[in-house]
Amino acid sequence: MPALKKTVLTVTSAVLLSTFVVDPASAVSKDTTDDPKPTAPMSKVGGRRLGLVGTQVDLGTGAPVLPKDLTGRSWIVADAESGEVLASHNPHWRLPPASTLKMLFADTVMDAPELQPKTLKHKVTNKDLAGVGEGSSLVGVKERLTYTVHDLWLGVFLRSGNDAVHVLSSMYGGVPKTVTAMQEHAEELQALDTHVVSPDGYDAPGQVSSAYDLTLFARSGLQKGDFREYCSTATAEFPGEKKAGKKREAFQIQNTNRLLTGDVGVEPYKGIAGVKNGYTTHAGNTFTGVAERNGKVLLVTVMNPKSKERHAVYKEAASLLDWGFDAAGKVTPVGELVPPKSAETGTGKGMESTTGSNGPANEDKQGSGTTRATAAGAGSSGVGIALGIVGGVLALLAGGVFLVNRRWPLPDLVRRRPRR
Repeated sequence: MPALKKTVLTVTSAVLLSTFVVDPASAVSKDTTDDPKPTAPMSKVGGRRLGLVGTQVDLGTGAPVLPKDLTGRSWIVADAESGEVLASHNPHWRLPPASTLKMLFADTVMDAPELQPKTLKHKVTNKDLAGVGEGSSLVGVKERLTYTVHDLWLGVFLRSGNDAVHVLSSMYGGVPKTVTAMQEHAEELQALDTHVVSPDGYDAPGQVSSAYDLTLFARSGLQKGDFREYCSTATAEFPGEKKAGKKREAFQIQNTNRLLTGDVGVEPYKGIAGVKNGYTTHAGNTFTGVAERNGKVLLVTVMNPKSKERHAVYKEAASLLDWGFDAAGKVTPVGELVPPKSAETGTGKGMESTTGSNGPANEDKQGSGTTRATAAGAGSSGVGIALGIVGGVLALLAGGVFLVNRRWPLPDLVRRRPRR
């Protein structure tokens, strides 16, 4: 794609730092009686504190307090490399994920033989697009036209195209097979809050995830070079229709992640490198992002802010990232991002859960709406398989064991800037 061959430019527009108060007593936000709260026990995967209702943070000397006016029902800030959870708020609350679930979809099937190589071409049929939900976000895939796998992944990440998800699912073996594979992969990652019904995140009865699980999906997906490329791409060219007597034209698509591309009232975030946003009428706005500052890489997930402010999910995510970079090394972690089951050493750490199932909590009644991913590090789990980077390429370990506590080759954590 011509747009993907252009020189990558670094982000120059920084989000203004959120305002912090100086009274340590305000470090933990107070839950008011009219705020929604989890009504069922939350999982304790990653640590006991992560299963508690409300905000969890342990400030040390010199640590800034959390941003004021955070309204997300659920959020988490974690060190992407060590896995330490710096702060959280109801991180295991099972909520509709919207299109952030596409991170799990991509992480599950991106490397599948059925979708290799990226240049593989596929002519779309009516059957491929069957089941795309009414009102879905679309990139513009058309029946009887041919697309490469690369084209379709751009449609998934940039435009959150449910049509592209369904075509890739069809190529993989069908939606039912894809959903089953996604659920199995979620369980392998110890993302036990997640119940998959549709691969694109479209609202469906019983489909839930959590801020904790979405962060695991992002962390796993970011181990893949192609995943990193797609989620950090701001603009690209997508194949259009072929008009009579003319060469098939392309049109530009832009990433809907506003911390990557910016929009009225929100600046691109300095150091952002993806990953995925989502929205449905039932889920509200959801977002998982990864960013780097001074060698520190953080992951943040925010689900369903109650604020009516435009782009609230991005502004709250940006303020949490700002806080996380300032607080790194000055807080005691309240939990960890656990490694996959296959990376466990028999200690069983990270497996404690009070829920006992992958189904939705009682408070999560699903509806229909418009929609719009880890192998991971072990944090302080003691798994600790070392990773070296030679020439920007991850070293491979014998036996196919999941690499943990790994440093990612996120290419300078830069983005492809949109044309102005």
